[in-house]
Amino acid sequence: MHRVLHLSTTVSSFAIRPAQPKDTAAIFSLIVELAEYEKLAHEVTGSASQLHTHLFGDRPCIEALLAEVNNIPAGFALYFPTYSTFLTAPGIYLEDLYVRPQFRRMGIGKTFFTRLAQIALERGFERLEWAVLDWNEPAIAFYQSMGSVPLSEWTKHRVAGTALTDLARGELT
Repeated sequence: MHRVLHLSTTVSSFAIRPAQPKDTAAIFSLIVELAEYEKLAHEVTGSASQLHTHLFGDRPCIEALLAEVNNIPAGFALYFPTYSTFLTAPGIYLEDLYVRPQFRRMGIGKTFFTRLAQIALERGFERLEWAVLDWNEPAIAFYQSMGSVPLSEWTKHRVAGTALTDLARGELT
């Protein structure tokens, strides 16, 4: 069981805890806000129902942490396990981390990373990874301030939509 972190700042206090089924709608709303911030709202095609299934269904494939300030959802971190064949060890991939603008600079983002690092170590995992849009300079600076290093020698690839369907059917061009 993950413990709830309660931290105080000079502005306010916040709590970060594992998401619960009742949090699904709030997390989905935060996902939409993140997509709008990243100018990718047109790519949000899922639903809160799908998110609920993936977080809490019979075969959960993701986990989430929720930050709250005075019981108001302030941000989320959504993650899942990965595996490194070279390390022969599991890790955590942070798919998304978002803190609402009015709750930034309170330490929430750093506390999310602290908790994710704790979870990784508690589970015997050996790394924590994520991607960042190359134009998001404030986020890049924040990540580097915590000791992250960009993996510039790697290029991310994706197969999705009809290309995924075609590949599954063996219909390669």
